[in-house]
Amino acid sequence: MTAIHGTAAPGFELVREAFASNFSERTDVGAAVALVIDGRIVVDLWGGVADPAEGREWNADTLANIWSTTKGVTAACFAMLVDRGQIDYDLPVAHYWPEFGVAGKEKITVAMMLSHQAGLCGFRDPATIEDFYDAERAAARLAAAEPFWVPGTQSGYHAITIGFLATALFKRVEGRTIKQFVSDEFGRLGMNIGLPLSLAHHAATMIAPPSLTSTGLVQDMTDAQFAAIANPPIDPLAPNSDDWRAAEIPSANGFATARSLAVLYGALAGDGTINGDRLIGTDAIASATVERISGVDAILGIQASWGCGFLRNTDQVYGPNEAAFGHSGWGGSFAFGDPAARLGLSYTMNRMGTDLINDPRNVAIVNAVYESL
Repeated sequence: MTAIHGTAAPGFELVREAFASNFSERTDVGAAVALVIDGRIVVDLWGGVADPAEGREWNADTLANIWSTTKGVTAACFAMLVDRGQIDYDLPVAHYWPEFGVAGKEKITVAMMLSHQAGLCGFRDPATIEDFYDAERAAARLAAAEPFWVPGTQSGYHAITIGFLATALFKRVEGRTIKQFVSDEFGRLGMNIGLPLSLAHHAATMIAPPSLTSTGLVQDMTDAQFAAIANPPIDPLAPNSDDWRAAEIPSANGFATARSLAVLYGALAGDGTINGDRLIGTDAIASATVERISGVDAILGIQASWGCGFLRNTDQVYGPNEAAFGHSGWGGSFAFGDPAARLGLSYTMNRMGTDLINDPRNVAIVNAVYESL
């Protein structure tokens, strides 16, 4: 039986039980779960093994690659710029990044870009994983490219490329890349884009799913789908490499503790403060999470409702309350905030699952949380 460490406040025993059952019944190897309500950490649990080869245990500070759960962190960074008056969701991206305004992209707003409407879901010409390791060059290629569809007519998940677009725009507005901004603003919480060498000993080793690959999400792919998820195909073990960890991919190579993500989303779902310190105003949170587009996503082929970088709650993936928002990652990680319940909830792990949505481990944790409220 896997030992579960950490704390769960009285009344949240069901969450501990669900988390433990993820190991005994749902094949977790190493994982963590955290829950913040009204700014207070009420669940902070971890267990299992961070690195099976070394036998290194998961601990309170273990950092896992969270794949697309990273996108929610990037969305929070933009919302903070909006709050500070540095950027406007409704202005064209080209207002801040003139080189972007070519090839039919002149009217793409910041909101459209962040809500996956820009049609820049991948590269048109062949790409390799090494192309992901130069964020500025990747962004320049996308800025010169023609969209795969008329911008604003539909959403299509920019699985990797939204990270390059986002950090290029962010740097032109704020002066820092998203990677540096996260390090400065959130690093103390236990959250990074990429992984500094000094923290390598805290990293979990990712374990590939038994069957699903990044190209197995969609069959009979369109050109846009191929560009988004198969050009190049992503190795689920890439986060274990030094090159991936050194890169800046604010769509996929976030490394975080479950606690750090829960604290962030607890602030976003509450009064915008962390330990009494103002992070962001509630008006900016509302603007970031209001629906910008909804419908069947052209890449994922599933119903999606997008805010400015946040995935809005559909099909009760993030609990029963419609106002919940967050993001999930390939293999099973997730983090979300629920303003109605004033909570932030997060789960991180190293054994990747095969479900695109409704991973059984996620469902068990989310159900246990809401049964405990």
